[in-house]
Amino acid sequence: MKKQKLKAWIRASRLRTLPLAFSCSLMGSFAAWHDGAFSPAVFWMALITTLFLQVLSNLANDYGDSVNGADNILRVGPARTVQSGAISREEMKSAVILTSILAFMSGIILIGAGIGFSFSPGWLAFLGLGLLALAAAITYTAGSKPYGYVGLGDLFVFLFFGLTGVMGTYFLHTQTLNADILLPATAVGFLSTAVLNLNNMRDVQGDALSGKNTLVVKFGSKTAAWYHAFLILGALIALIVWTLLNYRHPAQFVFIITMLFFVPHISLVFRNKVPAELDPQLKKLALTTFLTVILFGLALML
Repeated sequence: MKKQKLKAWIRASRLRTLPLAFSCSLMGSFAAWHDGAFSPAVFWMALITTLFLQVLSNLANDYGDSVNGADNILRVGPARTVQSGAISREEMKSAVILTSILAFMSGIILIGAGIGFSFSPGWLAFLGLGLLALAAAITYTAGSKPYGYVGLGDLFVFLFFGLTGVMGTYFLHTQTLNADILLPATAVGFLSTAVLNLNNMRDVQGDALSGKNTLVVKFGSKTAAWYHAFLILGALIALIVWTLLNYRHPAQFVFIITMLFFVPHISLVFRNKVPAELDPQLKKLALTTFLTVILFGLALML
C-alpha cells in the first residue's frame, strides 16, 4: 500500500515536466556565464527553487482541476491522482501547503545567495516576485477564480517561465541587466507557452465541457495551430538574433539543429484532426525545448 502511495505522489509531481521548468534557470545562468559573472550558489539554488515551484504548480493543478471539474471523462493524458482517488483532496491540499513553504524558504536562500540578506530595495523586489510566483503556481487552476480558466495561463507562463525566470536568474548572478537578455528570456517564454498551448489543444474538448476557457477553447484549434507556430518560430528567431548580436564562433548556432524536430512537429500540429493524438508530442516538445537551451548554453560556455 505504501509503495502504491509513493508512486501516486511521484505521478502527481509530474517529474517529466522538470526539464522544461529548469530551462529558464539554465538560460539565465548560461547568459551570466557568457557575460563573465557566474555564482555556483545562485545556479544550484535557482534550480532547487524552480524544482519546488514546478512541483507546487503540478500538485495545485491536480487539486484545482479536480475541484473545478476539468478532470472529467473527456480529459486526455495520464489520470490525475485526486481524480482517480489515489490521493485525497485533503492530502493534496496539505502537500500544496508544504511545498509552498519549501519553495518560499528556497527562494529566500536564492535571493540571499545573489544579493545578500539585507532589506534593500532589490531584496524586497525579489521577495515580491517570489511571492507572485508562488501565487501564480497555486492559482492557475486552484482557488475561487483560477486564471487558467479565463485564458490567462499563457500570459503567466510567458512571464514567470520566460521573462522573470531568465532575467531574474541572470540578475542574481550579475547584479545587472542588459537589453539583449530579453531575447533569450523571450525564447524560453515562447517555448514554455507552446508546451501549455499544445496541452490545451490536446484537452480542448474536456476543457470546453468543464468551462475551462483556455485560448484554444476561445479561438479554436485552427487559430491555436498558427499561434503554436508563431511561438516556436519566434523563439528560434529570438535566439538567432541574440547570437548575431553576440557572435564569436559558428558553433554558437548549434541550437538550430533542433529545427529537425520543430519543423515536423509544427506540420503535425497543423495536420492533426484528433486532439488526443497530440499527447505524445507534449513530452517531445518539452525535451526539445530543454535540448535547445542546453545546446545554446554549452556553445557559449565551450
